[in-house]
Amino acid sequence: MDQTELLQQTCHVGGRWLAADDGSTRDVIDPATGEKVGSVPHFRTQETKRAIDAAAKAFPGWRDTPAARRGELMQKLADLMMEHREPLAILLTREMGKPLAESRGEIAGGVGYLRWFAEEGKRIYGDTIPSPWPERRLLVMKQPVGVVGAITPWNFPSSMIARKLGAALAAGCTMVVKPAPQTPFSALAIAVLAEKAGLPPGVLNVITGEAAEIGAAMIDHPQLRKITFTGSTAVGKQLASAATANMKRVSMELGGNAPFIVFDDADLDAAVEGAMIAKFRNTGQTCVCANRILVQDSVYDIFAQKLAAAVKELRVGNGFEEGVTQGPLVNSAALKKVEAHVADVRAHGGTVLLGGKPHSRGGLFYEPTVLTGVAADALIMREETFGPVAPLVRFHDEKEAIQLANATEYGLASYFYAHNLARVFRVMEQLEYGLVGVNTGMVTTEVAPFGGVKASGMGREGSKYGVEDYLDIKYCCLDLGH
Repeated sequence: MDQTELLQQTCHVGGRWLAADDGSTRDVIDPATGEKVGSVPHFRTQETKRAIDAAAKAFPGWRDTPAARRGELMQKLADLMMEHREPLAILLTREMGKPLAESRGEIAGGVGYLRWFAEEGKRIYGDTIPSPWPERRLLVMKQPVGVVGAITPWNFPSSMIARKLGAALAAGCTMVVKPAPQTPFSALAIAVLAEKAGLPPGVLNVITGEAAEIGAAMIDHPQLRKITFTGSTAVGKQLASAATANMKRVSMELGGNAPFIVFDDADLDAAVEGAMIAKFRNTGQTCVCANRILVQDSVYDIFAQKLAAAVKELRVGNGFEEGVTQGPLVNSAALKKVEAHVADVRAHGGTVLLGGKPHSRGGLFYEPTVLTGVAADALIMREETFGPVAPLVRFHDEKEAIQLANATEYGLASYFYAHNLARVFRVMEQLEYGLVGVNTGMVTTEVAPFGGVKASGMGREGSKYGVEDYLDIKYCCLDLGH
């Protein structure tokens, strides 16, 4: 099966491949070239309801399938994804633009989540509680919540689905997935392989179309019991408010404004290496990207020079070109936001050490950028940039670093570099974030919980904690008689 066969241009509902009722479609554009990749159906309310109905119909059978058998089917899907890793990566790069090497890594990362949860489904244990009554026995069991609606982002169009799908399937839930309109083909390709792997019809449904209507249909449908969303905080707040009004479970993985702190006792070369990963992976378009780089006075200048030298080596271009490490931004709105943030830093007295303008290739490409002398009240300090811009901010001491790092409504990822063990523990404990990387710029793995605090969301994905969000707890009190 090659990339052409995986490029599915209809939606997957109840084991059938369907167009929109009115035949309407939406084109998907390659951000690197501006060329059309393909088109997908534009589903609305009625088609969404039918997808949820299909998932609801499939739920009892999937719930009652033994965990070991569910795990076998998930492992088969994982095997097929690895078998088709190259065409899946090519498809991902075409629709999203990231370098092909990163796309290959994303496919493998998604497979890791599926494999983890395929095993974790066998370890969904209940409890026996010591009873205060001699004639009664108290039992706790965990059961799947039911049909899950998943709304996923464009920046990781394959792995974000895999880590939600893995937890849901392991728990015994069925799912309706709505991928981002910019990147629907990676989701549809997973559905192609899931069908080939033998997942029963209706267990996984993938639909594309009108975001507002699909979201509203998910919230209103009585058979859909949970919504899991990865995206902006603004949209997440709207979804969570509407979902909880209907008493639906929610998991929200929302925006970030990650600090990256470099203390004076840090290994500066290691810190630069970590900053390159934390800032410029996926062209800066990740929710855990370092958005603010805070550097202690005594090492600020040398760190800035070392970072600029490393950033200068990055190669911008089409993700299919050999050696390219920085692809395009996803669309024109993303490019405008990056330009606005850089202009605002300049207006607040900051300096462009490297880059600072659209790339000579034109289109949606932007030069990898390093900014110095960034003011604490600059826009980039408050908002998520989602682009290849590294703003450097001075701080004087540990207390100020913590204050600057926590001075945001967000609380997803954070990073810091230091060697003093006492400092490491103090800072690690005081950072108000769901993820803390200490002397590393890469923290994501399927075996650890991923999620934020404050305005960065609720719930966790990955690890043994990730499956809990897809389970209800049932308490049973048995009177054994006299």
